[in-house]
Amino acid sequence: MCNEACGERFRAGLIPSAGPFIGFFMDNTPKPVMGRYARIIMDRWFKRTFLLQKDSLRLLQLFLQEIIPEHDIVEIRTDNIEHINILDDNKDVRVDVECYDSDGTRFVCEVQVAPQHHFYERAVYNSSLAIQKQKLTGEMDYDFPTVYFIGLMDFSMHRGSAQVDFRYNLREKRSGELMTPRLQYVFLELPNALSRALTPEASILDNICFALHEMEHLTERPAELKQEIFRLLFNSAELTNFTPDERAKYQLDMTTERDIHNQIAYARDEGMEEGREKGREEAFRLMAEQLRKVGILEEEIERMVKEAKKE
Repeated sequence: MCNEACGERFRAGLIPSAGPFIGFFMDNTPKPVMGRYARIIMDRWFKRTFLLQKDSLRLLQLFLQEIIPEHDIVEIRTDNIEHINILDDNKDVRVDVECYDSDGTRFVCEVQVAPQHHFYERAVYNSSLAIQKQKLTGEMDYDFPTVYFIGLMDFSMHRGSAQVDFRYNLREKRSGELMTPRLQYVFLELPNALSRALTPEASILDNICFALHEMEHLTERPAELKQEIFRLLFNSAELTNFTPDERAKYQLDMTTERDIHNQIAYARDEGMEEGREKGREEAFRLMAEQLRKVGILEEEIERMVKEAKKE
């Protein structure tokens, strides 16, 4: 999972794997192999990690402090977490909280695991909902607090880049003049951290992205990750700290994700194989046709075909 630049530094802590799924299983194998730690950027487990555990808000505070260093976060508030049932079928992966700076400034953070299709458009839509929510809670006029939308991407839009954080706001096109600071976007491309994670050059944010991306493949917390945030993060992700019901649900989620991954891989390969005899363009057409049969969205099919054409 890591490249040669950093592989030797943490290979001893990795469970060998060819991709984001641990092992390959036929349909008659009921349970996926699970390691020591959970894949916490998957569905409900992201919310469990950052909202529902005893130390979750402290972990979230440390996490947001690294992403938004211009604020000295002293308090985080969230509503109705006592009503969240981690075992239900709601796969909402949003963490929506109010933060307070040491000078009393209040701002809103919405953290999401970003899907691959339409993720920028989804970010704009969801950030607008966060703004509207402030009006519903009785904010005067339009003096609402700054909204930070933070998207965690377990894929890279800037391949080959060692930069993990990409930041956007609203500016005048030619002059670059800032229109308003009240809406900020931060996208973390987790795979980009692999180029320098666990090295002296790595920032804490680099190592956080590495941990989120590689967690399920690790057998122990790397010695380089000694700060409090990593102790809390790894403790929350350790499967022995899950309740029996949580472990059973996690195992089911892993099986479902594995099955989807295998369906996509099979459809892609079957379409390409069928089309090879008929020419390159026909191969891509049949690949797309097979992907549609397993229910993959059209924009995702277009992305996958483009990637295949580059190979």
